[in-house]
Amino acid sequence: MTRFPQQVVVPAVAAMAAALLACGLARAEDNALAPAEKASGWRLLFDGRTLDGWRTSSNQPSKTPVEDGSLNPHRSGGYMLVHEETWENFQLSLDFKLSKGCNSGIFVRTYSLTPRPGKDVGFNGIEVALDDTTTAGYHDTGAIYDLVKPSRNAMRPVGEWNHIEITCDRSVIDVVLNGEKVTHMDADQFTQPNRRPDGSEHKFDIAYKDHPRRGYIGLQDHGAACWFKNIKIRKVE
Repeated sequence: MTRFPQQVVVPAVAAMAAALLACGLARAEDNALAPAEKASGWRLLFDGRTLDGWRTSSNQPSKTPVEDGSLNPHRSGGYMLVHEETWENFQLSLDFKLSKGCNSGIFVRTYSLTPRPGKDVGFNGIEVALDDTTTAGYHDTGAIYDLVKPSRNAMRPVGEWNHIEITCDRSVIDVVLNGEKVTHMDADQFTQPNRRPDGSEHKFDIAYKDHPRRGYIGLQDHGAACWFKNIKIRKVE
């Protein structure tokens, strides 16, 4: 059996390890799609450099530039930043980071950017809450705001990045936070305005079984900085 000198084997192993590390880094690049993601139908909604495709809910360009490869809706000039396309059944994947005391949210199925009289534009959509809290109530991170509580608050501490996936599939909305499914809503069970399926009250004068299922995706400005990157989406057939 031929034996290779140790000084030959070690550099070869090191080179292989470096190559594997390089591949891993390539897969983890921000604001880009890996080949496997492209093959499975994912689309990138934010290129990490420009505001292309994004505007405020007031239909104006954002006043806040891209910050370190991230969108920040705070002081953008509208209630939320919205992507220009509308979606119905989809899986949305993104990373977010909150500032201290932040209250924000991700809106889905916002069917119109024109507020109803006496209401903000948020009443036209459904919000997944993002808040600097540690509890798991109707207004905490992962909740479908004022409608469904998360099973627990799976958010990392303020200043750390979190990964969230929101799936809207017909009447069902599911939220996975940092790899853990925390929230499930079946809109068909919300048959009355201002009432949850268990009869308790919520703030919205809407029977969500009748809420439009196509709309804009929005990133809320509610008075504090927050950052979003790696915003990806694919249709659910």
